[in-house]
Amino acid sequence: MFSIVNPFNTTFLSEHQYFTGVQVIKILQNSDHTAHTWGAKTIAERLNFIKTLIFSLTKSQHLMAKTCTLEMGKPIKQSVAEVEKCKLLCEYYLKNAEEFLKDRHIAADGSESFVTHEPLGVILGVMPWNFPYWQVFRFAIPAIIAGNTVVVKHASNVAGSAILLEELFKDAGFPEGVYTNLLIAGDQVKEVIDNPIIKAVSLTGSEKAGTSVASAAAAQVKKSVLELGGSNALIICADADLETAVPIAITARFQNTGQSCIAAKRFLVHSSIFDVFMEKFIKGVAELKSGDPMDEATYIGPLARVDLAEEVEKQVNDSVAMGAKIAIGGKRNNAFYEPTVLTNVTADMPVFAEEVFGPAVPVVPFDTLEEAVKLSNATGFGLGVSVFTTDVDAIKSKISLFQEGAVFINAMVKSDPALPFGGIKRSGFGRELAENGIKEFVNVKTVFIA
Repeated sequence: MFSIVNPFNTTFLSEHQYFTGVQVIKILQNSDHTAHTWGAKTIAERLNFIKTLIFSLTKSQHLMAKTCTLEMGKPIKQSVAEVEKCKLLCEYYLKNAEEFLKDRHIAADGSESFVTHEPLGVILGVMPWNFPYWQVFRFAIPAIIAGNTVVVKHASNVAGSAILLEELFKDAGFPEGVYTNLLIAGDQVKEVIDNPIIKAVSLTGSEKAGTSVASAAAAQVKKSVLELGGSNALIICADADLETAVPIAITARFQNTGQSCIAAKRFLVHSSIFDVFMEKFIKGVAELKSGDPMDEATYIGPLARVDLAEEVEKQVNDSVAMGAKIAIGGKRNNAFYEPTVLTNVTADMPVFAEEVFGPAVPVVPFDTLEEAVKLSNATGFGLGVSVFTTDVDAIKSKISLFQEGAVFINAMVKSDPALPFGGIKRSGFGRELAENGIKEFVNVKTVFIA
């Protein structure tokens, strides 16, 4: 039995019991049974359910957003935006899924050759708390449209949001077993992966969790897709338009109170404009409103748990002990941590060398683009990088130098249904979204006719 507590005011929200091993097996068997009939439907038939799901999302939007905000502290306007984004993903695949999954005829020896895309069966999703709806949707919707069924082990501190997701699919009329909430503890995941019913696994989460899940899947020769976070750099070149760049930089670091895999976590600013940038940036950060996440005016809420705020506090304090200077912020109150900007930072300090999953950011000057690229790549992660400049062609010619899954020019790194999403190095492997994402959990079957 475990309880969920509101991180804003520590009030009790709900109590839950993890499923027993017997319950888990029954759920897996049910999902496996459904997979045979669901996979036999045409793509058009499956997409009809997605149309209904969009209506269910619209109907449940307020409840879903409120539950998310209460459970993990996301400011309410951002919670509403997250649900809206789930609808955009559904609409994207409604428009494109049939084209992505259609048979591909190939010229080869023989009278006919083509490739089909067939579902694998039951796919396990292991999902995080920071975007409790969007992260699930970007995994589950493409997999389900492709003909798979999914079981989702969600983060325990958003168990209420997880339950709402299952109810959403039921409300939309999906056959029982297409989407199932698997309320289990972390130490139960390996046993689920070991079950032969599970054909593949997708995880979004920490590097430690990803290593564990990928190892378990590999031991059973099962495919896995991993998105393990990042330490994205945001580079401000000497010719950048600061009036445009600064507001985007603030959003890129501080939305969702800094708790985002693709947040800009290390700022690199050309030395010739460093002071001007800092003046504008700190002024913008100081104007961010912290407080009750249910207040629509709030932009910075509490972190999802007190221990997460304590970890950010430690990374900042340890960096200060090594010589970093706090330009603004630096204080913690329970799960709240002030939006914090640090200067005089070196690459060996925790706020630069580690992923900081909260509202703190180091700002480091550079003199040449080559230096900026080297600093950007000086991390084990490789999810994305943002570069701000008016000379777009110059950066386009150097895209290959960045060791990242994505390069965004004059924009913050973001996930978009139309763009493949994922990283390299310790940020994981595989891709979600776009055509790549819907083909991650299919059998690409070659057919050759002599």
